[in-house]
Amino acid sequence: MADDLRTRESVRRKVLWTLSHLMPGDPQAAAILNVLDDIEDQERVDLNQSHRHVDIDAVRKVVLIERHSSGINIVDEASIPQPWRERFLQANIGSTRLIDGPYAHDWEKFLALWQAEMQHLDAHMSARRERQR
Repeated sequence: MADDLRTRESVRRKVLWTLSHLMPGDPQAAAILNVLDDIEDQERVDLNQSHRHVDIDAVRKVVLIERHSSGINIVDEASIPQPWRERFLQANIGSTRLIDGPYAHDWEKFLALWQAEMQHLDAHMSARRERQR
């Protein structure tokens, strides 16, 4: 299941990045939105099996930020619930971090960008619904 989650979030990350370059209503977005619909369907099945869903506000509250001995705030990676941990890891591939955990500012940046991406995705979904009328 961990490999399925990693693969799903890797694909989601790639298609969200691709979608970010398109304006809502762009015909090129149709195939990307279909991929995201499939990912959402897969996620719904996984969440029904595990009986848990944590939204972004709840994630913000449960993730532990710690002061590292270096004086830098880091995230206790184990406190990030799935699928959010995998989403964060996929979004931060190649980022620097301490051995003890990722930088807290990277976590905050990820959450802010995720919200912006979801707003952009909502705009695309609205445009698709309008075109289908």
